[in-house]
Amino acid sequence: MGQLLTLAAALAWRDAERDAGRLVVLTNGHFDLLHVGHVRYLQAARALGDALIVGLNSDASTAARKPGRPIVPQEERAELLAALGCVDVVVIFDAPTAEALVEALRPDIYAKGGDWNRPGGPRPPEAAVVERHGGRVAYLPYLPDRSTTRLIERIQRLRIADY
Repeated sequence: MGQLLTLAAALAWRDAERDAGRLVVLTNGHFDLLHVGHVRYLQAARALGDALIVGLNSDASTAARKPGRPIVPQEERAELLAALGCVDVVVIFDAPTAEALVEALRPDIYAKGGDWNRPGGPRPPEAAVVERHGGRVAYLPYLPDRSTTRLIERIQRLRIADY
């Protein structure tokens, strides 16, 4: 079972993992209404290395990017993520992107969803930070139609159909 840590505690944890010769992977996201797409994504991220840190967007940073969200408060989202066997550490961060988190943690591998790997599309803003510190970015398969937004839309359609 993973654990929710402050950034300072996560840095100490990362150092211990590195001292033990383990490869550290970092990913991040909102993870609001945890679903199978999230679980498969996190399992794939963990499979890239020996230890997985998940940066969790705070309630404030989620609300700034996704109007009307989060649905699930950050403490509960963190607890759900930490309960997954593939997650070692969860760190809540308050910025709109994870650039500062990546700068601090300097992962060996930074995992992002395949939706960031479109030809001619934008690169994740964190990619340059990872690469500057000798890490690499790995793009994981994206499961179409497996998103929190689609789940919310489906729930809303079902609710309307009931009336």
